[in-house]
Amino acid sequence: MKLVRKRIDPNDPSTLVTGWFDPIGFDATTEEDIARHIAEDEADAMQDAARYARRVRKRLGLSQAEFSRRIDVSIDTIRNWEQGKRSPTGAAKALLKVLDKAPEAALAALS
Repeated sequence: MKLVRKRIDPNDPSTLVTGWFDPIGFDATTEEDIARHIAEDEADAMQDAARYARRVRKRLGLSQAEFSRRIDVSIDTIRNWEQGKRSPTGAAKALLKVLDKAPEAALAALS
């Protein structure tokens, strides 16, 4: 690989680097490609949320049934989170974060 040094003068716009992109690849991207990429990203995010919910429960050493009882959420909801069918949002997401960072305090407050 060849290394090239370039002097940039902020007062001379012709010396400024404008960035690089692949115009052929850019033009070849279709709306279907974009939609597929978005769907793949959303599926990855759902799996990340599922792994996180499962990890929090397992760190507490609780079964799904016990975990659902302790945080007052239905067992079906816990299963859906852990299987990636649904993702915790809002207060549930915040509760998982608190359970992850300060489990004793969170469980004591929920008792």
